[in-house]
Amino acid sequence: MKSYSVTDVGQKRQVNQDFVFASEEPVGNLPNLFIVADGMGGHNAGDFASSFAVQTFLHSVLEDENQNPIKIIRSAIEEANLKVLEKARTHADMSGMGTTMVLVTVVDDYAYVANVGDSRLYLIENGITQITKDHSLVQELVRRGLLTKEEAQNHPDKNKITRVIGIGPEIEVDFFDIHLKENSTLLLCSDGLSNMVSDEEIWRIANTSRDLREMGMRLVSLANENGGKDNIAVVLVQPDTKEVEIC
Repeated sequence: MKSYSVTDVGQKRQVNQDFVFASEEPVGNLPNLFIVADGMGGHNAGDFASSFAVQTFLHSVLEDENQNPIKIIRSAIEEANLKVLEKARTHADMSGMGTTMVLVTVVDDYAYVANVGDSRLYLIENGITQITKDHSLVQELVRRGLLTKEEAQNHPDKNKITRVIGIGPEIEVDFFDIHLKENSTLLLCSDGLSNMVSDEEIWRIANTSRDLREMGMRLVSLANENGGKDNIAVVLVQPDTKEVEIC
């Protein structure tokens, strides 16, 4: 397995509210773990929310004796949600804070993905596929056929998120599992990348980069060249998958 992770403050922000975690080694009973969390921009302590949520998540994983990766992840996200909510309620300067979270663990030839918010996971193979679904007002309108993807790109409400860790006592999590092929690459990113770099541009960079580090740096550079309106987080993972299956 190979991986590369990077965050960048971007061109417009003073504080980096994105937080990444990447471990090719086991974390508790998970064989590996990769996370992107994006603190709520414009809210108090967004940078704290993202880092605190990830650290709480990791603590829960390390304490969990379960062997099922989905159960481990679900429990850890629920714990992170409650802890961030408690901090926000008991510290006035943190009121209203929250964070997205997208993560993946690879078990044999399968990637188990969880998502809350509008940070994304892409699968890059013979093409590029967005695996996660954005939990945002605008993307919900796109899914209902009320907006086109082109209209959504510049919609004034595009930053309104419908699911966030730390806003309420209950949290709904999306789960996905992917059967990986040989040479699959996983890309986790915050909207600071996906709003600035198109899927087609990501695919082009993936096809012309020598390794994950070069790919990650080129993605961040292009996001900044295109405006860098938000913090940028990128995590790239290439599982060591030898089995090839035609689906």
